[in-house]
Amino acid sequence: MATQDIAPPVAAPRFAAVPNLPPSDAGRIRELAGLVERHAPQEGICPTAIPRLSAIKLSAPSDELVHALHGPAVCIIAQGAKRVMLRDEVYTYDASRFLVFTTDLPISAQVTHAKFNEPYLCFRLDLDPAEVSELVLQLGPPPAPRVPTSRGLFLSSVTDGMLDAAIRIMRLLDSPEDAATLAPLAARELVYRLLRSEQGERLAQVARTDSHASRVMRAVSWLKSNFAEPLKVDDLARECCMSTSSLHHHFRAVTSMSPLQYQKQLRLQEARRLLLSEGIEVSRAGYTVGYESASQFSREYSRLFGVPPSKDVLRLREATRQ
Repeated sequence: MATQDIAPPVAAPRFAAVPNLPPSDAGRIRELAGLVERHAPQEGICPTAIPRLSAIKLSAPSDELVHALHGPAVCIIAQGAKRVMLRDEVYTYDASRFLVFTTDLPISAQVTHAKFNEPYLCFRLDLDPAEVSELVLQLGPPPAPRVPTSRGLFLSSVTDGMLDAAIRIMRLLDSPEDAATLAPLAARELVYRLLRSEQGERLAQVARTDSHASRVMRAVSWLKSNFAEPLKVDDLARECCMSTSSLHHHFRAVTSMSPLQYQKQLRLQEARRLLLSEGIEVSRAGYTVGYESASQFSREYSRLFGVPPSKDVLRLREATRQ
């Protein structure tokens, strides 16, 4: 993959044309891109001084899928493009749309458009469920979505109000004396804009304690804390005050998978982290995350990541050394 060896020392960053946006919004996106670029000092996800806010930069398309458990967040691409996969569902977006995760979801992702002088740039604000709930109580029901669905992530068209709020949050990184007071207000406005967007009801669902989406979130939280334990779906359903059949139906509606499939994703992603970060043996990694059979662990790992665990570790370590 060709890259430029030495960047011009004083050249300003160049930003790509923004697709499918009116000129006023395109100008806002370019400003957001400049702010993200300035506050992403290195490749990858860069946490900032403002809590829950990250600036993301990649100077080349992803060579392979990145697997992760993505928490509730709003992601606004300022430059480039990306695709996110939830099992067999593909969500492709660029600077004309934003992506929201309403609950923790095991996803695969790949940056599809990025260049050295036009890097992929993304604003990400992690969502606080308590803040979402408080706003839902204040605002009342958001507009119903045009296509009713409970899926725990959605794409929608970016709005000027949303961009304005995101830009104000990023500007506050240059004014740390103001950020402590004003950043929570700007973040709250962004959540308000999300709730008032055409898909706002899908975010509001998880904030209502009596909703099926909220109960599914309770199940997700339990699975995250106990993924290495044997799963009895009947017990999980009782934990969430649902019947077993209702849990299966609504859990799949939100996550696109069953509780057992979700648990498997959590186990395999944690096993991969243990193999790469802590260097433990393959059999021990499988046992640690709850597998009793080494062969079953290897089969399911290969199915998700494309290669057996031992080969995957060698391949990724080799790529890191390059």
